[in-house]
Amino acid sequence: MADRISIVTGDITRLDADAIVNAANESLLGGGGVDGAIHRSAGPELLAECRRLGGCPTGEARVTKAYNLKARIVIHTVGPVWQGGGHDEGDLLAACYRNAMTLAVENGVRTIAFPAISTGVYRFPPDRAAIIALATVNTFLAHDDTIEKVIFCCFSAQSAECHERATAVALH
Repeated sequence: MADRISIVTGDITRLDADAIVNAANESLLGGGGVDGAIHRSAGPELLAECRRLGGCPTGEARVTKAYNLKARIVIHTVGPVWQGGGHDEGDLLAACYRNAMTLAVENGVRTIAFPAISTGVYRFPPDRAAIIALATVNTFLAHDDTIEKVIFCCFSAQSAECHERATAVALH
């Protein structure tokens, strides 16, 4: 599976992938961080389509067109807010990755890029989040060969380091 997973540092809105994943809030109407960047780059049509979706519960995912982005589609998923670890945050975060991958397969995606879901304003511990992300994606890839490449696009070098460390735990 490791040959199908890569970790990069950069701006997810500039990646050339079939799908990019948006770490959205439940309203799907834009916000800060990666969510705001995706909405700004995609243009106002994305917001209009998201309004029609009527939101998305934590752990689930929804698909829209990508409009002005290089990607073909945006998969919006709502990660959990970290509350100390006793509120199913890990299971909800894993569900974000699993549901996004499922929607990717259903939409004919061959390459998908993920941000570090919930590690910004939602305060999920980055090391723990990276292990969950890599383990969940790796398990999915072991049972489905539709997706050829999964890119973890980290906004900072620190996030990329967390993902690199997590590969030792999650992929072996």
